[in-house]
Amino acid sequence: MHPKTMDLSLERTAEVARRLDIRFSVPVITVAGTNGKGSTCAMLESIARHAGYRTGLYQKPELVHFEERCRLNGAPVAADELVPHFAAVEAARLDGGDITLTQFEFSTLAIVRLLSMAEVDVIILEVGLGGRYDSVNAFDTDCAVITSIDLDHMEWLGPDRESIGLEKAQIMRPGKPCVVSDPLPPATVVQHGESIGADLWLVGRDFNHSGDRQQWGWAGRGRRYHGMSYPALRGANQLLNAAGAIAAFEALRERLPVNAQAIRTGLALVELPGRFQVVPGQPALVLDVAHNPQAVAALALNLDAMGFFPRTHAVFGAMRDKDIPGLLAKMVPLVDVWHCCTLPTARAAPAAELASMVQAALAGRSGTPVAVHTHDSPSAGLNAAAAAAEAADRIVVFGSFYTVGGVLKHGLPRLSAGHLP
Repeated sequence: MHPKTMDLSLERTAEVARRLDIRFSVPVITVAGTNGKGSTCAMLESIARHAGYRTGLYQKPELVHFEERCRLNGAPVAADELVPHFAAVEAARLDGGDITLTQFEFSTLAIVRLLSMAEVDVIILEVGLGGRYDSVNAFDTDCAVITSIDLDHMEWLGPDRESIGLEKAQIMRPGKPCVVSDPLPPATVVQHGESIGADLWLVGRDFNHSGDRQQWGWAGRGRRYHGMSYPALRGANQLLNAAGAIAAFEALRERLPVNAQAIRTGLALVELPGRFQVVPGQPALVLDVAHNPQAVAALALNLDAMGFFPRTHAVFGAMRDKDIPGLLAKMVPLVDVWHCCTLPTARAAPAAELASMVQAALAGRSGTPVAVHTHDSPSAGLNAAAAAAEAADRIVVFGSFYTVGGVLKHGLPRLSAGHLP
């Protein structure tokens, strides 16, 4: 429909939303950031549900099925439930003058309309890219959350963290709380919040967290939680996301109170596929959608903390516009066998191109030679890795939502080494 796959602006989305008369009668939480958005949204949803609230969540992108983008009370909506809202968007964009919409704009309007009409107590909206011109920003928020900020989508958002941070800061609203869970936020984020009069919640000033090997605690404006179990989502970086999620509920306490047990249980039982997801089996399987240097650095740190594995096999696919050398630099020291995959989108780098970049990253390294293979799909790469791996090895699938989604499209893999029953 639209001549571009991406056309960053709010005017078209806002006008169709006006024609649709989309309104919210419940609190809205909007989440932006480079890394940690999906995890934070999942934690917000889980805590709210364990507090007894009915939840609506718009998240993106999907791993396998489009319906994953819209969740009601913890479950994806049925396709049939979405169809009337797509029809309503189509009618509204034609009524009063034809408005062209990108796929993302169209999808956002349909899903937000569904959520606005659903019987829920809180709505959580995940920003797709940036903040200023993302379609989600056409709707006002009661609490903004900005997670960690790093270099990604630089062709759209700017060349450095300060520029990118300013784009994401546009989801703030005057007089409304904004939780910044990045421990070292760009100065532009804080400056913008102060300039518009947002109620900023900053790590180290308005809330903080601490912990040991067994438990952790959170402290904020006049409230503390002690002796909590670590979040079910693995990785040290998830503590930042959990702390931000708790701060968001504290900022909304007058409208959306939650108790300590809901926070404890919600974090202990939260689920989100593809975020350092460790699938038990022989060999062990790790699924992670990490696709920028900051996220892959966190993945490498988490892999290093898993303990000893004789060999690590990587199934890798990535978009050509990503900092692929930056991704590889973090993972090359950990990987013994590479399986590079072609992904089903024109943006992706072909397997042969990825293999050449892996070889370049390996150049000059001493020690045991590292094998590099190519495959036409992530599932083919995983099958080859599983066939070659020993029971005590591990396989890591990473680099893109398409990479992880490609191995999940037929269900969660359960691996058994060749000599095992």
